[in-house]
Formats: sequence, C-alpha cells, structure tokens
Amino acid sequence: MSQPDRHVAFVLGGGGVLGASQIGALRALVERGIRPDLVVGTSIGAINGAFVASDPTVGGVERLTELWSSMGNGRLLLGSDARRPHRRAGRSRRWRTHLYSPGPMLRILRQELPVQTFEELAVPYQCVAASVEHAVSHWFSSGPLPVAIAASCAVPGMFPPMQIGGEHFFDGGLVHSIPVGRAVKLGATEIYVLQVGRVEQPLSPPKWPWEVGQVTFEIARRHRYLEELASVPPGITVHVLPTGAEDAPSVSLLHMNREFVSGRIDRAYDTARGYLDAGQ
Repeated sequence: MSQPDRHVAFVLGGGGVLGASQIGALRALVERGIRPDLVVGTSIGAINGAFVASDPTVGGVERLTELWSSMGNGRLLLGSDARRPHRRAGRSRRWRTHLYSPGPMLRILRQELPVQTFEELAVPYQCVAASVEHAVSHWFSSGPLPVAIAASCAVPGMFPPMQIGGEHFFDGGLVHSIPVGRAVKLGATEIYVLQVGRVEQPLSPPKWPWEVGQVTFEIARRHRYLEELASVPPGITVHVLPTGAEDAPSVSLLHMNREFVSGRIDRAYDTARGYLDAGQ
C-alpha cells in the first residue's frame, strides 16, 4: 500500500501481443500489495493500463488474465479477423492505408472495460498517442476511454489513424515506447516499468534486407526510453521489471495463440516475483 510520501507509478510500454508479459508482472505486483497511485501506458500498455487503473487488485488482474487467455488468438487487438490477414490484405484497396478496422477493438473495449471514462477510474491514468497534424505526443486524461485507447493502439498500416476532436492520432509507441518521463513529470517517486522484453535484448547490425527496418525502428523506439531513464532525477526509484523471455520477436500474427500468451504471462510472473522478493 502506498505511503503518504510515496507516489507509485506503473509505466506500461508498447509491444502488441508481447504485452502479455505485463499481465504476469501486474499479478506479481498486486499480490505483494504494491498498488499504483498513477498509471501511464502506450499502445498495448494503454489497454492493460486502463484495466489495472480501473481495478488495481488481484481480482482485477485475474479478470484481465482471463481476457487475454480467451483472446489469445489476437482478438483483443484485431477483432474477429485476427487470424485472417490474407482476407484483409485482399481488401487493402478498400481500406487504402490499413488492413484492419478499429471497430472490433472498440467493441471489445466497450464490452470488457469495467468503466468507460477516465473520470470513473479507481486510479489516475493517462495514455499517449501521436498527433498526425501536429507531430507531437498527445496525452489523454479525460473523457471516453475506448477511443483514447484505440488511438494509442493505432499502429500505422494495421489501423487507420483515430480521429478525435478533428485531430488524427497514430500509435503512441511512435512518440513514447515506454513513457517513464511522463510518470516523472506527474510526480511519481517510485516507478515500476512494465516493458515487454524488447529492451532486454541486445541489438546487432541487420543481416538481411527485412531486418533493416526492424533494427532501425527499434533504435528509434528505444532511444527515448533510454534517455528518459538516464535522466530520472535523484530521489526517484525506478524498477525495470524483467520479463523472463528469452527473445522478443517482432509482433506477428504467428505469435497470437493461447500457448504463446500463457507462456509469456507465466514467465513474466515468475521473474517479476523473483525480482520483487529479492528487494531489487
């Protein structure tokens, strides 16, 4: 339980289906009575963050675990067409710039979220998206939750930019892959970083043409997080929870299955539990 002079933040990064690791880490945290005073998230972390901000208890994490397990085929992000990308690709002319409609994700969020607005959350929560028109970070902190979360998850090419208030937004990972700096700005004194495993893996020069984009995007995604981590002011404690994953593959529909999801949840739980129990 948070102490009066302690302001605990959970920071949840992006990473698509790899975000299953965050569920295991959340379980380890809440089982030990570590409750957030603030939650910030981006992309898949915006989804997981909203759920934990609505109910930061063991029961709340159990319900989120059940949701992930029941939608291990990717439906949490992509809806009923998650395992049929070839059908979507055939409609690419219709959709022009994207493969999937955000409609199914919005329906799932409206059905499954315990609350529908930021104001109803048990814990203050913010999620980030990238403004197309202004090329800046936009932090959502009030109003309807589903559309704000969908904006934070609008991966270019997969989803269209979400239009909110006359402005268009793409995935928050474009501007903040793991928004530690936001938690600092909002007054956190102890930060638990729930990353998805990518930052645990070393980068190396690409060996194949298709790896060029992956490596360069990972550099762009990782550098701001590392700079923010290095510039955390004295007196603020940051815990980067390990995921226990041996690798962190690029997000792929091939990984959207229940076995992969449950494996990542279990490994993250075990390693985060070990980290926390060791008092690190």
